[in-house]
Amino acid sequence: MKVYNFSAGPSMLPDEVKLSAQKNFINYEGSGISVTEMSHRSKWYDAIHMEALSSFRELMNVPENYEVLFVQGGASQQFDAVPLNLLQKGRADYIVTGNFSGKAEKSARKYGDIQIAASSKDKNFTYIPEGVTFRDDIDYVHICQNNTIFGTRYTDRTFPVTDATVVADLSSCILSKVVDVNKYGLIYAGAQKNIGPAGLTIVIIRKNLIGKENPLCPTMLSYKTQADANSLYNTPPCFSIYMAMLMFRYLKGLGGVKVIQQINEYKAGLLYDFIDNSSLFTNPVNTLDRSIMNVPFVTGDDELNAKFVKEAEKAGLVSIKGHKLVGGMRASIYNAMPIEGVKALIEFMKKFELENKKCLTFLP
Repeated sequence: MKVYNFSAGPSMLPDEVKLSAQKNFINYEGSGISVTEMSHRSKWYDAIHMEALSSFRELMNVPENYEVLFVQGGASQQFDAVPLNLLQKGRADYIVTGNFSGKAEKSARKYGDIQIAASSKDKNFTYIPEGVTFRDDIDYVHICQNNTIFGTRYTDRTFPVTDATVVADLSSCILSKVVDVNKYGLIYAGAQKNIGPAGLTIVIIRKNLIGKENPLCPTMLSYKTQADANSLYNTPPCFSIYMAMLMFRYLKGLGGVKVIQQINEYKAGLLYDFIDNSSLFTNPVNTLDRSIMNVPFVTGDDELNAKFVKEAEKAGLVSIKGHKLVGGMRASIYNAMPIEGVKALIEFMKKFELENKKCLTFLP
């Protein structure tokens, strides 16, 4: 039975990527050793590191006036690194559209005058606020581009209009669609959703923002420290970077981010179309703000939701239970999720709906 992993993270990886890592796991490229035991100062790892950096820059079309940093600690560590590096005037505005942007705002409060410019908490984070205004004389505006738990995303319609630096968490949508890096001062993303295994965090930062960190900023959180050392100040997460390099090769082989975006929009369109026409399943998110990466859905009945999750797992559709803050189900359909996986989910949903029609009378 083919298993499709709909986990929100760590997410599935393409078989092609895993098989390539398996082939070279014991003896990487004739080195006689595994990447897991390789010195980060070795010629073999240096080639991996440089290819990963250059391939990522190519895929994201990162301008020359931006640095790309490979760091550790996950996106959550960036909740502190961002204000420690960027707060010069001591003021920043945050838009809270879910769990992680809320955590980021809470962390930043330790370091300066932080204000919530807008929030969608009033409707359980099922939309992205429009027309947000910001305070004058702030260092930056912070957003979470795609909200993994609640299934919303920013589009051109809702993107902040401001003269301030825009900082964005792209953890659950990095490389899923074309992004104009010039619109941001800083982008950060954990790798474990669209890039590779946990351990690597990628930071894209405009060079003129580097070197202005708070004197109390820990050495390992300083963007200048990482930039000056080409992300090799200390031992980096070598194997995670290696897996990211293989994923970048895979994505380039598909045709790059423009092609990937088309595939992702097609996958999401199939699933949303079925949900919108279903007599059992619903999606709570404002239609214009729907994520193409994370699709939450419910039946309206907790027992039926639990039954769906249990039976889906038996059918090879795993990790589809929704987050506890939302409930129901959630299909995370990142870059590595094939179209066939989404179609298999839809077919199972059709079958489940037909078999559970008797339950419909109990639903509102």
